[in-house]
Amino acid sequence: MDTLSGAEEPEASPSSTCPICKGAGFVHPRLPSGKPDYSRVVACRCIQKELDEERQTRLKRYSGLELKLLRNMTFDNFDREGLNPSPEQRENLKEAFRLALDFAKSPEGWLVFQGFTGCGKTHLATAIANYRLQASKPAKFVVVPEFLDHLRSTFSPESLISYDQLFEEVKNAPLLILDDFGEQSTTPWAQEKLYQVINYRYNARLATVVTTRLTTDDMDDPIVSRFLDHQLSVVFEIRAPDYRTSRKKTTRRGQKGRRD
Repeated sequence: MDTLSGAEEPEASPSSTCPICKGAGFVHPRLPSGKPDYSRVVACRCIQKELDEERQTRLKRYSGLELKLLRNMTFDNFDREGLNPSPEQRENLKEAFRLALDFAKSPEGWLVFQGFTGCGKTHLATAIANYRLQASKPAKFVVVPEFLDHLRSTFSPESLISYDQLFEEVKNAPLLILDDFGEQSTTPWAQEKLYQVINYRYNARLATVVTTRLTTDDMDDPIVSRFLDHQLSVVFEIRAPDYRTSRKKTTRRGQKGRRD
């Protein structure tokens, strides 16, 4: 079972009228022989639905996808055709979609999406997180500059979360999406914190998705060497045109665009 850093297990109220558990809320599972296994207990079906709903609530709170815009970025509403792309750009976008969907189904290793603003990389990365949430699996979405700002704010006496709690939650997330990598400040402190997260996840082989406008030539050597490890990471450049720019040319004719 997946666990969430800093999260408590939910508590559900058993039904006192349940004929299976008689209000206990748990039962002993059956052995292959059909006899009860008195060494273990599992949740009774009378509270399982409530447990599942509470778990889903915790997963959503943990995910960082509170904004409606992010919650609505799914594979179903991603436009794989793009707006006014060349044939090569259309095929490139379809390949990006395939990579993202495959990763969402089985998140292993790292997936790095490069591309200019508006090309769809954030939508695909967010769709991965939403796909995992629908499967009741944990995923943590963070915008890198905002994460570093939140990390700094934990030093304030008014902070409701500790530095260690926030840092460990991101560092150890079973699946982490780092959006807008490279847009953060370049102070030594910010670079050190980000390197610590990336290096830890690299060594631990934790599933990670990164979106960035940077090319690998623009990145710091210690970080880019991890992104370019072909045994762990897939780096893919999305070359679709900026939907925001293209949309201005099409919305007057009533055409719909694709979110970044």
